Amino acid sequence: MGLRIVKRDHCPVWKKCCFYLGAVTLALVLGAAVLLGLGVDPLEYYTRMFTMGTIGNRVAYKVFINYLKDFVPLALTAVALSLAFKMRFWNIGGEGQFIMGAIAAAFVAFQAGPVLPEFVTLVLMCLAAMVVAGLYGLMVAALKVRFGTNETLLTLMLNYVALYLLIFLGETKADWNFFLDPDSVRPVFASFADLVSFPSISLGKFQLNICVILTFLIGALVFVYLRYTKHGYEIAVVGDSAGTAHYAGMKVSRVVLRTVFLSASLIGLAAAFKVGTAGILSTSITNDVGWTGIIVAWLAQLNTAVIFLVSTLISVLHYGSTVAAATFSQVDSSFANMLQGAILFLVLSADFLTRFRVMRVKKGEQHHG
Repeated sequence: MGLRIVKRDHCPVWKKCCFYLGAVTLALVLGAAVLLGLGVDPLEYYTRMFTMGTIGNRVAYKVFINYLKDFVPLALTAVALSLAFKMRFWNIGGEGQFIMGAIAAAFVAFQAGPVLPEFVTLVLMCLAAMVVAGLYGLMVAALKVRFGTNETLLTLMLNYVALYLLIFLGETKADWNFFLDPDSVRPVFASFADLVSFPSISLGKFQLNICVILTFLIGALVFVYLRYTKHGYEIAVVGDSAGTAHYAGMKVSRVVLRTVFLSASLIGLAAAFKVGTAGILSTSITNDVGWTGIIVAWLAQLNTAVIFLVSTLISVLHYGSTVAAATFSQVDSSFANMLQGAILFLVLSADFLTRFRVMRVKKGEQHHG
């Protein structure tokens, strides 16, 4: 007897949902086993984590305000990465592009904030972050188009170049370094929150930051761009087969350069939203959204609408685990990373089962096949 993997002709939607739901459930069961080993009641922990501590909380609206600060950069970064991934350009440089965008946005805030109107400064912050991050990604795309370099390796290495630039700015006390607080003896990033910040819409006690609305709007525009425009069609064709795209008369190099710049620039915009909301730089400004965004994009199978749903759930995991960790001292907030990894692995396994099935074959049949 042997095993053979056979491609499924069709997998009903209900069966796909069962596979994915089963994968997430199994991941939660594995997480529960870990919690039991640590002496924590899984039901109590999961309740605290998935509700983010809002039950019985008189200021629950503040929890959602802070939660959205995690959700916005993650969702927008994942949408941006999906653009490049659809073209099979493996942009692993989300972290570096986010950092470069954050530095550019903070630069504009410090320089333009004192002299220009707040609205103009915010627009310039977004534009600067998009241009700098876009060029940071475009550099890799140009090398790939011209010399056939490996974009995975280059974007990965450029993450650390950007990170060490940020660390350098955060640790170098000098007259030229306006990013640091001049009144602090230790090198500490200065706040520009009193100069410029993204406005919020008051809904009773709840303050809805305008970046949330802009993120959903951008997501809708990207969905339309990919689904209904010529550029979106070209991305799909190049992703399926660059040879076919060449044969159809498409300028593949131009498509690659344009799409990677758009992908990286949207990551820069996510950084501008994050920095403009926080009002300060930090060496942990990304909160690992460049890495987590890759997971979100793949869990959503590069579907723009599903990315927002997955981002919502992953943000709950991250923020909720931080809240739960404050109650359960035995569990570190990084438990969410472990649970996220288990969900990714099992969902990808479920995705495999929706596409293929494993058949038993007799030895003679296997040899004949």
